[in-house]
Amino acid sequence: MNQEKIGKFIALCRKEKKMTQSDLAEKLGVTEKSISNWENGRNMPELSLFKPLCQELDISLNDLMSGERVVEKEYQEKLEENIINTIDYTNKKIENRNNFIGLLLIILGTLISITAVAIFPSESSWGSIYSVFGAIISLIGVSKFTKKLSYPKRLLCNFSCFLIFIAILMTIDYLGVINIHQAPRFSLIKVTGENTIYYDTPFYDVIRCNVNKYNETYKVIKNQKYDKDNINKYCK
Repeated sequence: MNQEKIGKFIALCRKEKKMTQSDLAEKLGVTEKSISNWENGRNMPELSLFKPLCQELDISLNDLMSGERVVEKEYQEKLEENIINTIDYTNKKIENRNNFIGLLLIILGTLISITAVAIFPSESSWGSIYSVFGAIISLIGVSKFTKKLSYPKRLLCNFSCFLIFIAILMTIDYLGVINIHQAPRFSLIKVTGENTIYYDTPFYDVIRCNVNKYNETYKVIKNQKYDKDNINKYCK
């Protein structure tokens, strides 16, 4: 579909009808800028406007899609070609819209996760909940980009992206523990002792010694079984 050719044809037919862009815009219920964009080949009219546009310009739909008046002997050939072009154009618009929505969802999900990490205290469960919620929204956005893939590939791609997103959150959480000495956000179990808190996360454990004292420290150790009744031993 040659948008530039179609645009010039619309402009030619409009002028033959002695209409201004403003006149045609008023008849079709669109803005004058829309008419200008069509005629300059920047975009195409919505499909719902094809029929009224053709009626106003006194041309056939086949003429419009061809960007010229079609002679009778070429009519059927041009019609088939224009049907295929219209389907391709529609599919491309849908794909572009899905990609745009997908990008917005990915950005929104990422912002939610970043905001959750920045706003909520590290020991607040809301921080981890909103972080995962943001990851899910981003995953929905990724799924918009993978619609063309087969179902198994799409499932694998979406699952991989989700794992990568979660891995990034876990890494940020880990860096927060060792660099700025904050409690891990994604702890599965939290055991509190007299002056010690033991955090059990999926990939490592954190020992918080001398809680809320001037000599408070954090220790990261490998996942292991812990003694709930004697967690203070890890601070020795």
